[in-house]
Amino acid sequence: MRVLIGCGGTGGHIYPAIAIADGIKKQFPNATFLFVGAKGGKEVGLVVAAGYPIMRISIRGFQRNKIIKNLLLPFLLLKSLYQARSIIKSFKPDVVIGTGGYASFPTLFVASIQKVPTLIQEQNSVAGLTNQLLSRWVNKICTGYPNVIFPCPKEKVIFTGNPVRTSLCTFQEDRMDALEYFNFSAFQDKKCLLVVGGSGGASVLNSTILEWKEQLSNLDIQVIWITGERYFEPIKQAMKDYRYIKCYPYLTNMEMAYVAADIVVARAGALSIAELCVRKKPAILVPSSNVVGDHQTKNSLPLVAQGAVIQITDQECPFLLIPKVVELFNDEAQQLELVKQMEPFTALHAGAQNKLVEVVVELIKR
Repeated sequence: MRVLIGCGGTGGHIYPAIAIADGIKKQFPNATFLFVGAKGGKEVGLVVAAGYPIMRISIRGFQRNKIIKNLLLPFLLLKSLYQARSIIKSFKPDVVIGTGGYASFPTLFVASIQKVPTLIQEQNSVAGLTNQLLSRWVNKICTGYPNVIFPCPKEKVIFTGNPVRTSLCTFQEDRMDALEYFNFSAFQDKKCLLVVGGSGGASVLNSTILEWKEQLSNLDIQVIWITGERYFEPIKQAMKDYRYIKCYPYLTNMEMAYVAADIVVARAGALSIAELCVRKKPAILVPSSNVVGDHQTKNSLPLVAQGAVIQITDQECPFLLIPKVVELFNDEAQQLELVKQMEPFTALHAGAQNKLVEVVVELIKR
């Protein structure tokens, strides 16, 4: 089996692609993989770290306030279509999979024109632009949420849940080892809060933690804080004297962070939600208000309705987040109840990887 995967942009597109590859490899150890990403994208480092080869194409997205660079986009698209055609001709895939991001479009469009079996995986409750455009041409669409709307026949769409990397599902490190990984082993009796704003970081979460740093440092807890690379340096300087708060620009080893954490504060990206459910972590979600279609709020609604998470808005975050964190730390019964109500979502996302592999195999058989 030869599998070509297009992905890019953010961790929310890249990690599902890696999870799908892991699932196929688990069932078909002799399968051969090749990823396609955009030049300069995050996907290159993450895919290589996961053990898969990747080739880059020239595509890039629209850049605000850079009119001259945007004039080149039609030429970059044509160049990327040619590059994708060359990759497909050379690699000869049995199936081509896309998980969103700019690199997905040329790769899957060319594959569909050449009648290679194609599949896209949409993580969010509102379909991204790339996947909406591709939905007319691809053979199958697998979604992380039910009732996601695409401009194509409904028969193409299969609700599978969102796949989570095998390593994150199966990771069973001891909590003491996880705390030691973050240099917290001397404070093993303290509860641990994980704050993560997605692969790009979240300004409102960062500013809130900075504003409440004195109160946090006086609580009997320790904090693992993933700031995002663009926010990291000034935050690192501001927090250098706070021994119970550890800041990181980005973590590739999220497994350790989830094991160490007792409670998680996160954005409501589809993959973050899937990971929280699979790891069964009490969570406070702060959906981003700056995303297309307000899809993060929509991502979180099923869990909120089930009583599986606590949700606050961006507007409430500066004054309500830390009091909510304190309240949840002091209420172990509520923590247990949140995890209990997560169980249907835990089963859904934990099984998504195998469901997607089934769809891939069926496509190839056809």
